[in-house]
Order: sequence, then structure tokens, then C-alpha cells
Amino acid sequence: MTIRVMLVDDQVLLRTGFRMVLAAQPDMEVVAEAGNGVEALEVLRTTAVDVVLMDVRMPKLDGVEATRRICADTDPPKVLILTTFDLDEYAFSGLKAGASGFMLKDVPPGELLTAIRAVHSGDAVVAPSTTRRLLDRFAPMLPSSGKQPEHKELERLTEREREVMVLVAQGLSNGEIAARLVLSEATVKTHVGRILTKLGLRDRVQVVVLAYETGLVRAGGHG
Repeated sequence: MTIRVMLVDDQVLLRTGFRMVLAAQPDMEVVAEAGNGVEALEVLRTTAVDVVLMDVRMPKLDGVEATRRICADTDPPKVLILTTFDLDEYAFSGLKAGASGFMLKDVPPGELLTAIRAVHSGDAVVAPSTTRRLLDRFAPMLPSSGKQPEHKELERLTEREREVMVLVAQGLSNGEIAARLVLSEATVKTHVGRILTKLGLRDRVQVVVLAYETGLVRAGGHG
């Protein structure tokens, strides 16, 4: 199955570079390009796309707002934010807007390809260490502080699902969670799926953000 990718960046040279990398892959095809968020939204009305590589700092409409509008649609493509700076405030805003992850623009080609495939398959692509550093830095913006404020939606989870949610929020992969809880990876995937369904979340990134917002996991520590 070919992954249909859209490149959104105001720098033509960067788009050209990414297109060359993706064109060499048998399972990927660049089906569209745009130079800003407004163009991206227009193109998506008529073009089927699986994964959007989204720059954040662009004229007319930035990548965060474009991501928010894209993810508000029914059955939207996955969005992978591309940022120049690690721990950029735009990365956090992009995740809140619905992006499935973020990568640095100077990421090695192999890592970018792995990230696109991971996002397409439903995984989030924010490295565990980066997830923690990102959320630790931006935790003061979140409403959680002191005692854990419980959100009603978390009451829908079983004890095991809450355990899994905490580990997802700490940036562990399904395989790592399986090893930690002595479960099969398939069972972990089922738990993650149920967590997403019960909480009405799109993907693992939203699980991470909600876990911090509700105090299930606290910055600088564990749940």
C-alpha cells in the first residue's frame, strides 16, 4: 500500500529535498505540495492524502492553525509537524492542535521515513525523551497542578487501561509497555485502542497531552 504524502513548506528547496527522499521509496508517493497553510487546505479539498509533512512558520496561515483545521475534518490525514528547533513552542501547539508527532527538519532521511510510516500506521512519533522534555517545559501552561484533578472521562478506563495510559504518556512504545506489564504486544495495542475510543482521542499524542492535563502524569515525574 502506497502512503500518499503532502509536503507543506514555504521553502521550495526543502520541499524538493524531501520529495527526492520520498520518491526513492517504493511505498511512498508525494501527491501534493503547498507553500502555506491556506494552499494546503485548498489542495486537501480535492486530493486524497494519508500523511501531511507540515512546516510551522509560514505566511498567510501557519502550520499550527492549518493542522487544527485539517484535524477538525472527518477522517483527516495524519499530520507530522516539521520544526527547526527542538522543544519549539510550535511543536507543543501542533500536538495540541491534533498533529500525530513532530520531527526536526534536519532529521536523517531514514528517521523521517520511519516517522512517516509510523504516523501512517497510527503511532505517534515523538521520542520518549523529547516527549518528557517537551511536556516538562510546557507543563506550567497546562491546568494541572498539585493534587491530581480527575476528569470524568478517566473513570471510564479500567485499572489496566489507566496503567497503559500512564506508560504511553511517559513515551513508551507498545513493545516497551508489553515488556513492562508482561503482556503481549497485541494486548497492549488492544488496550491503547480502547483508551482512544473511550476518551474520544485521535492518537497516542493526544493520550500524552490529556494525561498531563488531568494530572494522571505529572511533569518531572510519573503518575
